[in-house]
Amino acid sequence: MNDLCSSQGPPNRALMNLFFLLGYTVATATPFPQPPRERRSTMLRSLRSLLLFSVFLGAVSLGAQPSQSVPTATEILARHEAAIGGKDVIGRVKSISMLTTTHMANNDLPGTVVLLDGIAYRTELNFNGAKMVQCYTATGGWMVNPMAGIIAPAPMPDDQYQAGRSQIYVGGDLHDYAAPGNKLELLDHNFGTYTVKLTTGGNIESTFVIDASTYLIKSVTRRGRIQDQDVNIVTTLSDYRKTGIGLVIPYAITVDLGGQLSLNITVDQVEVNKPVDPAICDLPETTPPPAAAAPLLN
Repeated sequence: MNDLCSSQGPPNRALMNLFFLLGYTVATATPFPQPPRERRSTMLRSLRSLLLFSVFLGAVSLGAQPSQSVPTATEILARHEAAIGGKDVIGRVKSISMLTTTHMANNDLPGTVVLLDGIAYRTELNFNGAKMVQCYTATGGWMVNPMAGIIAPAPMPDDQYQAGRSQIYVGGDLHDYAAPGNKLELLDHNFGTYTVKLTTGGNIESTFVIDASTYLIKSVTRRGRIQDQDVNIVTTLSDYRKTGIGLVIPYAITVDLGGQLSLNITVDQVEVNKPVDPAICDLPETTPPPAAAAPLLN
């Protein structure tokens, strides 16, 4: 301050006015006459007007900035593919084997999941000593479900098979999102997420909610049938982790079956490219029940 207003020369008039308007008292060797009260009021109003005008210009300038463009549905899914490892990593995954725990109706059920890329997908769940099995291949599916009265392996209904057959691929429903015949729609983009709908050539619809920062899937919704009713089946995915090969997968999965039943699945162990028998989903031959004994003749 003393350097700016030293006695080596007359003070700068504009600088002195600025200091005055800001409320500073500047001591100089040359007396600085104060402007009359009316002039000071006019100067203060002018300064305030100038500041307000500057703020207005700044707001207009910010408003004129081009908004960040929203990616297309195809671009979003391409970024998702990169987020889970990229095409190179996905292409090197030939099989995935998991140990899981499913919490259902106050029971913790141990299970297994085996995926042989492009060939087979098999899940097993142990419930009170009984096994529930679902198998998908490129040509069909079968299941065992004692809880539904299906004791022996039986062919899967076609609508159930069509809805789940994409699980035989690494990447699941999105393994071939860009394939001819598939339709992509960006339904929404807010609250840090993108909502993308995929309709396959076979008219299977899936709606994905994708995190806008990580491009990982938060949930998947599709239609299904539970006890002869059409319901929304919502699968929520979280706790993503990177495997040794670089593939990123969710370790926590919640499945809401139309509000009628909820499954909470924890992935306990993952092995990538473990040798898998291609016959894991071959439909087993069932042993026919023993023939009834012939009546005794007297």
